Amino acid sequence: MKHAILLLSLFLPAAGADPPPLAIRNARVVTVSGPILKKATVVVKDGLIAAVGENVDVPEDAWVIEGQGLTVYPGLIDALSNWGIPEAAAPAAAPAGGRTSTTPRPAPSATPDPSAPPPARGPEDRPSNTSWQRAADLVKPTDRRLEAARSAGFTTAVSFPMTGIFAGQGAVINLAGEKAQQMVVASPVGQYLAFPAGFGFGGGGGFPGSLMGVFAYIRQMNIDADYYRQTRLEYEKRPAGARRPEYDRASEGWLESPRILLPATRAMEIDRVLRLAAELKKPAVVYGAHEGYKAADLLKKAGAPVLVSLNWPERSRDADPDQPESLRVLELRDKAPSTPAALAKAGVKFAFYTDKIERPRDALRAVRRAIDAGLSVDDAVRALTLAAAEIYGVAGQIGSIEAGKIANLLVTSGDLFQEKTQVKFVLIDGVKFEPAPETPPAEEVAR
Repeated sequence: MKHAILLLSLFLPAAGADPPPLAIRNARVVTVSGPILKKATVVVKDGLIAAVGENVDVPEDAWVIEGQGLTVYPGLIDALSNWGIPEAAAPAAAPAGGRTSTTPRPAPSATPDPSAPPPARGPEDRPSNTSWQRAADLVKPTDRRLEAARSAGFTTAVSFPMTGIFAGQGAVINLAGEKAQQMVVASPVGQYLAFPAGFGFGGGGGFPGSLMGVFAYIRQMNIDADYYRQTRLEYEKRPAGARRPEYDRASEGWLESPRILLPATRAMEIDRVLRLAAELKKPAVVYGAHEGYKAADLLKKAGAPVLVSLNWPERSRDADPDQPESLRVLELRDKAPSTPAALAKAGVKFAFYTDKIERPRDALRAVRRAIDAGLSVDDAVRALTLAAAEIYGVAGQIGSIEAGKIANLLVTSGDLFQEKTQVKFVLIDGVKFEPAPETPPAEEVAR
């Protein structure tokens, strides 16, 4: 048996070769799905967790990492992201809740551009709709953000296209791979919806021009897709003598989506999207939810899981310091980090997402704010791992340390949420990645 404390350079296999078995021995193992093992071994083989426990046989040909003083977690999961999708395909950063800038777009010019498409007249024109678009087809292993995410302990993301009202279908992806096909764990896993603010965003001042119009559009899309499905079923039963229905890729994309993601920050918005989901009769996940501390019972009653943004509300750096802020804004800023604890107490399933936090490492600091506001450490770890996998139906593959699951692991120097804890390395599909040197933010460099 080869016993060695591995450096990354020692672990790299020959090109095209499968890595040898790996064993992390005598480490503290946080399984999430079961008890914490104080001194256990995790064996990885062929990209999977082969065994985990306090009395595990290590294969003779395994590379052995001595885990004394180390803690092994399931790899962290960003439950709503666009990591892996090139920035050109991603929208500008939006506040939690999915809203874009509230500044209305300029009014159309008096002399319209003859080459521009005509304004959308109604839902039949399918404005801001790419429901058929799949994140799995857009993923690129060359996305520079992947290394930063791995260095912070993230091994997986649930990535979505994020442009338009019906943005497209997400995929669960691992954050490493030589080819995009190797990164995809599951697809499609849901349809990302957003409610753009302002008027005229349907295209040149056309439909929909308000939030009410957006809701009407979503309802009509659901009705159209259901009619399309029924028409195709009838045609497939009796095609002879019947007119063939036209192919509608927008309806196809909507029907293929196993769940929908709906944005809501305020308690009032949460109530509104839950009512919409009930009308649509589609499984729904609420994202944003900074005011979830006021709507925990409502969410529990609806049975809707929640993705909580870790980008807590903060006063803008460009804000006028002499400008007074409303009590409502101050309350949200103060109470938002208490939302996870309120959801946990009510029994609502929830997971975390980084929501455009500039440095993935800062996401763990944001989780510490939720812990300081009453969230237990166990629930915090679960919200970054198994809860996300359960929400998207992939808990049989990732999210906890169990034999047979994908070997996505995070190894740290101590408890995950302690300030001085370091990420030692991650395993993704059984391949070891060490963290890259951390670069300071641009504002710190400018000083």
